[in-house]
Order: sequence, then C-alpha cells, then structure tokens
Amino acid sequence: MGSGKSTSTRWLAQRLAAQGIEARIQVERQYPHPLRATDFAADWFKPWLDMTAEELANRRLALWRKFVEEAQGSEAVHVVDGQLFHGDLTNMFLMNMPPEAIAQNVQALARIIRPMCPLLVYFYQSDVDRAIRLTAAERGDELGVRYQVDWKLNYAYAVDRGLEGLDGLSSLYVDYRRLTDRLFEELTIDKIALENSGRDWATYHARIEDALGF
Repeated sequence: MGSGKSTSTRWLAQRLAAQGIEARIQVERQYPHPLRATDFAADWFKPWLDMTAEELANRRLALWRKFVEEAQGSEAVHVVDGQLFHGDLTNMFLMNMPPEAIAQNVQALARIIRPMCPLLVYFYQSDVDRAIRLTAAERGDELGVRYQVDWKLNYAYAVDRGLEGLDGLSSLYVDYRRLTDRLFEELTIDKIALENSGRDWATYHARIEDALGF
C-alpha cells in the first residue's frame, strides 16, 4: 500500500522502451487482471464466499502457468505490478492460510516463472507502522484508512486477532511484512530489495537499472 510499485512499473516500461525493448505492463488496477484469481470471485472483497484459500492458491498457479506459456511466444519483456507478494497472496494471508502453505505456493510459482528469467524488485520500509500511518495521512481518511480497514479487517486473519481501526491495519501489515521478508529470503530467482522510506527514487531506479544491466 503506497510503496511505489505502480509508479515504478510505469517508469520501468518507459525505460525499456527507451532502450528499444518492447515492454508490456500488468498494472495492479487492471480488471480483470490476468494474474489475479480473486478477480473471478463474485465479490472481490469477500473471495472466501466462493473459494477456500487452497483453491485460490491453485487458481493463482494456473493463471501464472497460462501467462508464462503465452509470454514465451513473444520477445516482449513483461513488467508486473506487485502480483508475486500482492493480490492473491494478500488474500491467502488474510484468509488465514498457514505460512508454510503460502511459502510452498510461492516456491511453486517461482518454478513456473523461472524460464522467463525474472527479476524480483522488493520494495520495503523498515518502520512498517510509520509507513502505514504516513500513507493513511497522505491519502486521507476515506481512501487511506476507511477503505483499507473496511476491506482487510473483515477477513478471518484480522477478525480472529481482534484487529480494528488504523492500529489494527498497522498490526496486520507488520505481520504481513514478516511473512514476505521470509518469502523473499527463501526465493532463489534474481532479486533485489530496496528500502525506500527515503523516497530517493532516482537512486532506487538506478539500482534496478544496474540489476537489469542497463
């Protein structure tokens, strides 16, 4: 939430184009998203009404297999906004899927995408609570707080732990970051982690360019 994923996705597509490389982007706010199984639920905000976390995990892998099969027929570079640790994985976490099962799903997904020679860019901020509160202040009560609270704190993970309000949302993201840190460390694909609380985007983007060999 507010980490710079979407902005960096668009920036990278522009940089690739400047290098004469065909780029196709999959932005987060694309609907239906070709890599997000939650989009096929009757109620996007309540996927548990249509599927279990395990069913969601399996559908997610099926979408990625289809995507990779089709992408391998093109020379284009695909820039995907946040769908490895975001989107369906967020819902799996919120639906109380055990961490080990989530980790197994991520490893299976990594095996699927490995033929594409992927680079994972992991944005994070050391102080999660501060990051959440800053984003909430910038986006305002309706978009920055109420929207997220009404959505994510109605899932089983938050309800079971009694998480409420902005404090509850912050606690949820602290737990989620603990999980994604572990998932990132366990992955063996090419990857870089960028602590971006300083908002020094020129430096962060330069590191991405270095990782891509620009």
